Amino acid sequence: MVRSNKKPEYLKSVIGPALGLLALLGIASYALLGPTGIIAWTDYRSALSERKVELAKLKKERDALRNRQLLLDRDNVDPDFAGELMRKELNVVAPDEVVVPLK
Repeated sequence: MVRSNKKPEYLKSVIGPALGLLALLGIASYALLGPTGIIAWTDYRSALSERKVELAKLKKERDALRNRQLLLDRDNVDPDFAGELMRKELNVVAPDEVVVPLK
C-alpha cells in the first residue's frame, strides 16, 4: 500500500481561493447588513423625509423671526408691534386702557 502525497498539495492549492472567497463573503455581507449597507437605506430614506418636514418647519419659523426683526429695525420701527411688545414684555398699560385676558 503506497500513500499518495496529493492531499497536502491539494490543501495548499485550496487554502488561497477559500480565504479569498471568505473575504468576498465578508465584504458582501458588510455591504448588505452594515451601517451604510443596502438594508439601512430604507431607514435613511424615512429619516430623510422626517428631516425634510422638520427643515420646512424651521424655515417657516426662521421667516417669522426675520419678519419680527424687520419690524423692529432701528431706523423704521413698526409702532403697533413696538406697543405690543411693550405691553407683553414690560407689562405696561396706559391708564385709559382695559386689559382683557385671553386665557
